[in-house]
Amino acid sequence: MLTINLSQTNSIAGVYLAALRDISIQQDRFKFRLNLKRLGELMAYEVSKKLDYTSAAVQTPLGNAKVNLLKEQPVVIAIMRAALPFFEGVISVFDQADSGFVGAYRAPDFQETKSISTNYIASGNLEGKTVLLVDPMLATGNSLLDAISKLDSLGKPEKWIILSVIAAPEGVEALNKNLPENSALWCAAIDSGLNEKSYIVPGLGDAGDLAYGEKI
Repeated sequence: MLTINLSQTNSIAGVYLAALRDISIQQDRFKFRLNLKRLGELMAYEVSKKLDYTSAAVQTPLGNAKVNLLKEQPVVIAIMRAALPFFEGVISVFDQADSGFVGAYRAPDFQETKSISTNYIASGNLEGKTVLLVDPMLATGNSLLDAISKLDSLGKPEKWIILSVIAAPEGVEALNKNLPENSALWCAAIDSGLNEKSYIVPGLGDAGDLAYGEKI
């Protein structure tokens, strides 16, 4: 699996990520969601450079212009709920792509079993597609791998591309072990590891709660 860590090169992505991490800025939910969306747009643009294109021509008022267009639109799938602002950024770049949604959350006995509950899947046919799977926090990797195992019933994709804002080494290793070699992980940072509750350290906290409020 190819791993691309945007923090290895200075860019505005690091500024947006710093704001997401900052505990004082996190109190503004609108800004938190906005910065997730901005990172989604930036990362989608970077991913777009690696997709396949085909030559075409478009008619302008003064003649024909040669252009390069996407050979095929990807399918963009969000792991709800935390991914929704991040997903909005990605889908605003790939604005003609099909979308899918997976509802995934930590099971009540997660601390003992590390199990994930996946209770909602909505997507079209994935056979032969390039699938962008969007989840802002890659911690253990269990939720992504569980989602992928369920999505496989909708057709075998040509390629999985994972988009995360922050990843833990444990999650990166889990994806490396379980995904096909032609898969790719794009992230804005890889942090030092997980704490005893499997949260990324230093991370940013619970992305879903910060974006939408605490769950009961």
